Amino acid sequence: MTHLWIRSESRPNEERVGLTPEGVKALRAKGIAVTVEESPHRVLPLEEFTAAGAEVAPEGAWPDAPPEAIVFGLKELPEDGTPLRHRHIMFGHAFKRQTGWDGFLRRFGEGGGALYDLEYLVDKDNRRVAAFGFWAGYAGAAVSALAWAAQARGEVCGPVSTWKDAEALQDEVRAALSDAPQASALVIGALGRVGSGAQKLCEQVGIPVTGWDMAETAHGGPFPEVLEHELFFNCILAMPGVPVFVPADAGGRVRRLGVIGDIACDPTSDYNPVPVYDAATSWEAPVVRVHDAPPLDVMAIDNLPSLLPLESSLDFAAQLLPHLLTLDRIEGGVWGAARTTFDEHLKEAMA
Repeated sequence: MTHLWIRSESRPNEERVGLTPEGVKALRAKGIAVTVEESPHRVLPLEEFTAAGAEVAPEGAWPDAPPEAIVFGLKELPEDGTPLRHRHIMFGHAFKRQTGWDGFLRRFGEGGGALYDLEYLVDKDNRRVAAFGFWAGYAGAAVSALAWAAQARGEVCGPVSTWKDAEALQDEVRAALSDAPQASALVIGALGRVGSGAQKLCEQVGIPVTGWDMAETAHGGPFPEVLEHELFFNCILAMPGVPVFVPADAGGRVRRLGVIGDIACDPTSDYNPVPVYDAATSWEAPVVRVHDAPPLDVMAIDNLPSLLPLESSLDFAAQLLPHLLTLDRIEGGVWGAARTTFDEHLKEAMA
């Protein structure tokens, strides 16, 4: 019998989960066994999973799961160097040669396990079958708006933490903006998941939006319009051919721009389209001030969907469930393609 094991998340501030109790019911009806680890942080209560038919395991028990179990989590595993003997579904962050990628993959080679990277579960059009992009854009726009409101008070945006739901987040942003000058926003990547989320938040809190996508950026720049908006949201991943949207000397130019929400957040890439900063920000320090008089702040949090764990979990789980239901045929479909991608990179790591 196919067995899916939902592990607890070990990353700080991570309350999301990739499967809902309703998903457990659907998997059980398909004949797939489900085990859910206990977790003090998960946004959905354990009781709902057990009522749906899941078995329970202690927090962090996945290394001792039956060898045939498929271990499913979202974020990284503990970096203890131990061999990995199971098949894992997760965001591995290893196939683009991120720091430590080869050592991480060698753990699978040493243990005989495999990685089915959620970022590389793609359909025939090479489009990801499940993503958190909308809620990354939504939360990123919200934190950037809070940064704009903080500027109006003569302050720098303070720490943020999870909101219980999107409505609570909207209320906080509206209240903060009530004493701030009216801002307009330019969103680049407006037709994608991330850009759609950023636009939605802006619309809900009364920020006028100019939406740009490939047609508006095809000429390659420069883009003086960016400096003519108070808020700018970059929702385009850094890659060869992406133009610079905000020049490195933007802080010293005549501008209305006060806050950059670099939601794509690729500060260390050679192709960074927002080269005014060089490191991601955090929940404790959501923005970095890159210029004074007038201020220019950059919001570049790299785990934005975690700020809205409820909506993020429900949306992602709904997207992924049709594919989890095919785990009894893991050799084919999106899973088979993901395994091929893993095997190619494992060979390189083990060389």
